[in-house]
Formats: sequence, structure tokens, C-alpha cells
Amino acid sequence: MNKLVAIVGPTAVGKTQLALRLAQDFNGEIVNADSRQVYRYMDIGTAKPKLSELALVPHHLIDIVNPDEDFGLAQYQALANRAITDIQHRGKLPFMVGGTGQYVRAVLEGWVIPSVAPDHEFRLGLQERVERGEAAELYQELVRVDPVAAQNIDSRNIRRVIRALEVSHHTGATFSGLQQKKAPPFDSLIIGLTAGRTELYRRIDSRVDIMIEMGLVEETKTLVSMGYGFGLPSMSGIGYKQIGQYLRDELTLEAAKEQIKFETHRVARHQYNWFRLSDKRIRWFDVEGDIEAQVREQVSRFIVN
Repeated sequence: MNKLVAIVGPTAVGKTQLALRLAQDFNGEIVNADSRQVYRYMDIGTAKPKLSELALVPHHLIDIVNPDEDFGLAQYQALANRAITDIQHRGKLPFMVGGTGQYVRAVLEGWVIPSVAPDHEFRLGLQERVERGEAAELYQELVRVDPVAAQNIDSRNIRRVIRALEVSHHTGATFSGLQQKKAPPFDSLIIGLTAGRTELYRRIDSRVDIMIEMGLVEETKTLVSMGYGFGLPSMSGIGYKQIGQYLRDELTLEAAKEQIKFETHRVARHQYNWFRLSDKRIRWFDVEGDIEAQVREQVSRFIVN
């Protein structure tokens, strides 16, 4: 069975719950495509599936690296492809589930990713410039050396801007030019979940409230006590960054919570740049309706055909 079902869409739209039900019904296993859920010990702030949910269906690429370890797109793609092949060879249906568009598209489109190892000294120099307030200048450098890459990278996504400059610096070629594509060895069905902005923001805000109630503050304190500082990419993500500001008395807890909601709204909007409603490859379903039967029918047809 050389088939793959991808379930994509913005954060908090309901991908995890739908995937769990579909994987149980179609003899499937889930491959995580969320860039934050790969980290161990970071459960509440990344909205990882609960242990009871993980027990229902085999999951792959969750809790695979420590928060202070490097983990990039090339590593994800290699591990995801390996997991997908293994699932298929065992006669099961892989469901790739998550909102990290770069991860999903790298697998579905067969990106050939530049094999440039991280240069920590080079990155540190660029990061120091960011801390001096030169983030906009860095992005303009990327516009000059690789306008195609710049067009596809949010100027606020400093990590991706730095990576594109790093690849260009070490290879003398453009980051975009090195990202070729090779068709993957499977057929794919892409299910997209969406919701109106008011409903999506309501779901996001509710999730953030629940995270605080579940102990996001305590989880962040535990991570810090384990030696994971807020300078790490994993710890500077939404949720942990704002709770860190609260722990340093830079924000009240209520203000931190509101900032988490605001930043997550922004991420959800950005995710629609990766998963466009106009993309004909994606079968879109509005979660404000009763969609499960329709999605099941799509998956059934895909398997048969």
C-alpha cells in the first residue's frame, strides 16, 4: 500500500482528534508533522496528544530529541520518509498529521534539501545582530542574495532567515536554488481542516486557557531546572517564551496568556500561507460543519483507487 494521507491546517483546528479516529478505522499509524512535538519534556506547551491518545494508535516522531539538540528539516524529512515506508511495508496506512507546512511539503513534494551542516559560529554572529536590532537588515540581505527564498520566508521567522543565509554563505548558491524536488514513491491524499476566523480564534484561546490550567507554568519551570535555557530555539517558541517572561517578572500571568493567544493567532494566519485554500491538491473541510462522514468517504475512495 504505497499511499499516504496527510491531515493539515492551522493550529487548534482539530487535526489530532480527527486523525486518531481515522487511523483507528483505517488500520493506520500517525506520523507527527509538528516541529515542536519532536521535543521531549515539552508536552503541555506543544499540545501533544495525551498518553491515552498515544496508546490508541502507534505514533511516530514524537519525543525524539531533547530541547537542546539541533533538529532541522533534513532530519525530519529523512525520519518521516523512513517511518512512512515502514508503515506501508507492514500493510498499514500512514497518516501524516500537523501544521508545520515546511515539514509536510518537504515530504509530499520530495524536496531535495541542501546538505549543509549547521555552522554554530556563523549562526551566533547573525543572532547577535538580531539582538542588536538588525533583524530587518538581515532579511534585506536575504532579499538581495536570494529573493525567491525571501519571498517564501516570513521576515519574522528569524531561524529560517538565518538558515537561508547560512546555506548561501557556505555553498555560494541560493537556498531556493538548492531546494529541488524529486517525486516521492507514494500517492497522497491531503485533507485540509479549516474554520472561520472567529471560530478558529475561539478554539485557540480556549486551548491556551487549558494549557495554563494544566500546568504550563510548572512545565516551564521544570524545563529550566533541567538546564534548558530560554535562549534555545525550542524554549523561545510561543508559550514557553511568554511564560519565561512571566517567571522573570517581565509580564503578569494574564498578560503572558494574552500574548500567547495573540502570537498563536498570528501563527495560524501564517499557516494558511503554507496550506492555501486555493490549493487544488488539498480537499478542504470546514470543521464548523459535520464533516467526519465526508472525510471518511474521501479516505475510502483513495484507498480503493
